[in-house]
Amino acid sequence: MKFQPDTLAGVNMIGRHDAGRVAVGPTMYPHSVLVPWVGAVQAWPVPSFQALQAAHFEPILALQPELVIFGSGRRQRFAHPSLLRPLIERRIGIETMDTPAACRTYNVLAAEGRRVVAALIVEPADAAPAGTAEGT
Repeated sequence: MKFQPDTLAGVNMIGRHDAGRVAVGPTMYPHSVLVPWVGAVQAWPVPSFQALQAAHFEPILALQPELVIFGSGRRQRFAHPSLLRPLIERRIGIETMDTPAACRTYNVLAAEGRRVVAALIVEPADAAPAGTAEGT
């Protein structure tokens, strides 16, 4: 799905999300990423929702966001609160949605000048959709 975000100087905007990849500015990422409102996009070593650990959320703290938009993959799934402890303890808000919705929501908040980070699980294009015999 292609997005048409407003162009804002210095603000990271997600321009496109397809199965297996996400584009931030002119760069396409074929893996999970952390997208801060400003600064460098970071590879996020989360291959799937099932692989999530509390340590995966710790790098977000260094970005000092006020809010995290967590894209849980092709469908909305909620991480156990114990995994989110690093964010909860520092009173950083977190909203969970599927990754395409997270991309759209992130763009709106970043365009408003919010200190937001998108933590996006990007599942491989060849992975079976959740709910199928292979993806369950």
